[in-house]
Amino acid sequence: MTRRPPQPKPPAVSRSQLPSTAHSPTPARWPALLLCSAAGLLLLQGCSLLPGRGNDANTPRDAASSPIAADSDGSPSFDVQVRAPDTVRETLEKHLELQRFRQLPDLQASELQRLLGAADANARELLGTLGYFSPTITVEMTETPDAKLAPRTVVVTVDPGPQTRIAKADITFAEAISNAQDGEGRARKLRRVQNGWGLPPGRAFTQSAWDGAKSDGLRQLQVRRYPTASITNSRAEVDADKHEAALSVAYDTGPLYRFGALRVEGNERYDPDGARRLARLPTGAIYDETELLDAQLRLASSGYYDAVFLTLDTDGTDPLAAPVVAQVREAQLQKVVFGAGLSTDSGPRLTIDHIHNKMPLLGWRAVSKLSLDRKNKLLSTEWTDLPGENGWRWFAGGQVQREDTGDYETNSARLRGGRSKSTKNIDRNYFLQYDYAKSQGLNAPPSGTAVSINYGWTGRYFNNNTAPTRGHGIAAELGVGTTLTPERDPFVRTLLRWQTFIAAGRVEAEDGTSRAARLAVRAEGGAVLAREGAQLPVTQLFLTGGDTTVRGYGYRKIGARTDNGQLYGGRYMAVGSLEWQRPIVYKGAMTDWESTLFVDAGAVADKVGDLDPRVGVGAGVRWRSPVGPLQADLAYGVQAKELRLHLRLGFTF
Repeated sequence: MTRRPPQPKPPAVSRSQLPSTAHSPTPARWPALLLCSAAGLLLLQGCSLLPGRGNDANTPRDAASSPIAADSDGSPSFDVQVRAPDTVRETLEKHLELQRFRQLPDLQASELQRLLGAADANARELLGTLGYFSPTITVEMTETPDAKLAPRTVVVTVDPGPQTRIAKADITFAEAISNAQDGEGRARKLRRVQNGWGLPPGRAFTQSAWDGAKSDGLRQLQVRRYPTASITNSRAEVDADKHEAALSVAYDTGPLYRFGALRVEGNERYDPDGARRLARLPTGAIYDETELLDAQLRLASSGYYDAVFLTLDTDGTDPLAAPVVAQVREAQLQKVVFGAGLSTDSGPRLTIDHIHNKMPLLGWRAVSKLSLDRKNKLLSTEWTDLPGENGWRWFAGGQVQREDTGDYETNSARLRGGRSKSTKNIDRNYFLQYDYAKSQGLNAPPSGTAVSINYGWTGRYFNNNTAPTRGHGIAAELGVGTTLTPERDPFVRTLLRWQTFIAAGRVEAEDGTSRAARLAVRAEGGAVLAREGAQLPVTQLFLTGGDTTVRGYGYRKIGARTDNGQLYGGRYMAVGSLEWQRPIVYKGAMTDWESTLFVDAGAVADKVGDLDPRVGVGAGVRWRSPVGPLQADLAYGVQAKELRLHLRLGFTF
């Protein structure tokens, strides 16, 4: 099993002497084992606050131990005010132990004095976690009987002094077991960890940054090549006189690991060898957590399993052939799924899916769907085989559809069958397709049928396929066919799509976090080459407009015009989009929201010279949801002179 990184240890430093008084600055050198000493002192002193301590009826009380009760209306026994620079005030206000006892009823005066005595050490402990090891602290209490909040006020005044900076950072690695396959690769990996160390000299020292730097270094080792890497020793030595910290951390990488065979646990209905072919785990390749997660995602999205969890078995004797264990919970053989949705393009939508994971005789997986919305009624079925050893799989499908096509309603049918293959970045398919389409309406174009041979290729090179911020994608489709009625006319259909993200600077928040702004550029072009009088099915022609193409226009409302001026599919299409995406900072902190400005343009015509772009401009917001970006855009169609709201969830290419 992949081992989790150990909890980082607190830094250790040398110590010369204790503070002389409760309110003096910290001496020259003191322990950076920050989270132990003061907490222990406070716990001991807080024992007297437990119920029954010192409250025996036979025990007399003097003035010093008389109770300081909270008001009957639940107001605090005392108020706490922190006077300190903004860099430390919030931490002190949130975490000072005094805050825990403000509402304590029947608080004795002597107990309050002990709390005040411990407040200095508690504040120093907290300041040490922020890198301030020589603060000046005063703790004062004043009676405020006329105050509305509390009858007394404790004021903690802090001058944190200079913040400690990193003087040096020593990152070392244990000697590895000799492995002829792990020479130069190991050296490059270790240099990358050292060069990417998160706390270089000159950076401010804080406990959280120290813990984070150690964990990040360990994580870099564990995600590729060395899943069993660990921290063997870590130390932070603080010189309070010089306000400097010397860091040292030692890692043990462990052996180099390679993927072995996939072992499926929990299978009952479905062939475990099929799971291996679906996962496409690169057996023999160097361990890479991304590859493991991608294989897990492919199994989970295959439809055969309700739950999938992949782990590398590191308990074996051969790390160069470590088995991968797939723990699965199989999906039901058949199921029906009901769904409802809403689109700004086509309004409310109802869907019903029937899934059969192992069809009789064929053994293929079948997904049949009924989808109903305002502009589209669809009944379809898609059958797919398990991939073979070479990754190619057979598929077949069919659909009948009634949809708005420009100013007409079109009834269409389609049958197709062929093979497909998916790899890490590339999807490919080739298939034979039959199309039938008949449009209805005033002076509707004649019906058409066609048969074609098609090839499709899609390459996705994004950093994240569901919410990309950099990278690019390109897709090409090519079909060669002939119409069948009323006469046979050959045709060629091609479609090209391209999208890229270009860095446009970084946005930094006051808390130090930053994210890149970017330009999203999208282009699409298509053409159908045929004799001018050829009666092509409208399903082979082009229409555009809507949420994912040209915003500011209705769904598929940009097209060619018939002889009587009606909107219809065209033989040529061109679409382009430029969008500026910028992270939003709110109250000094980075958020999961982004603002956008965009311009879209698209045109469809039967002749290249007749292409007349329709332009949409607007602005919007994006929310980085767990399933992809939730997009809301307000767009103005320049030619349509209309303002439209466009909503969309997720990213597809």
